[in-house]
Amino acid sequence: MDAWEWIVLGVAIAVALLLALAFVRIRQRRSHLKERFGPEYHRAVADMGLGAGEAQLHEIESEREHLELRDLPPLTRDRYLDEWRQAESRFVSDPRDAVRAAERIVVRVLNERGYPDGEDSQQLAALVSVDHPDVADRYRHGHAMLDGVDGASSTENLRRAMLDFRAVLEDVLEQSRTAA
Repeated sequence: MDAWEWIVLGVAIAVALLLALAFVRIRQRRSHLKERFGPEYHRAVADMGLGAGEAQLHEIESEREHLELRDLPPLTRDRYLDEWRQAESRFVSDPRDAVRAAERIVVRVLNERGYPDGEDSQQLAALVSVDHPDVADRYRHGHAMLDGVDGASSTENLRRAMLDFRAVLEDVLEQSRTAA
């Protein structure tokens, strides 16, 4: 073989190795995102496509890493659970107000844990999905059910929203209790 043939072969091998390395890196990143975000990964990819969905999840994960989340002391958790029971007890007499109170409790718990205050519900759900992927969509669903209720409110939709917010609250408080 001539020298130029060796050079071409060397370049071809180097390019093949770089492509293989890039492929492995992409698969590792994809696997990491699937594992960390669970059902949230599939939702993002279905909504935006593979590349854009993964890029958004990576961005959300990066933003989440800058948050300083803290565990709630047992007394604080108990206080929130008491507030929750009061909100649930109002459901029969005023379902809409009870669900709004439930959403406020969930948002206050998240804020006290260190999630940003004043975020829109979609951004808050996205940040929550990094640590609580199994309930982030339930937060979105509960919020949508509450927003979708009009003057002729659907008690069934409000009931579903209440269940969604309860699942979020329980998951967030349980992880805080477990970490403590």
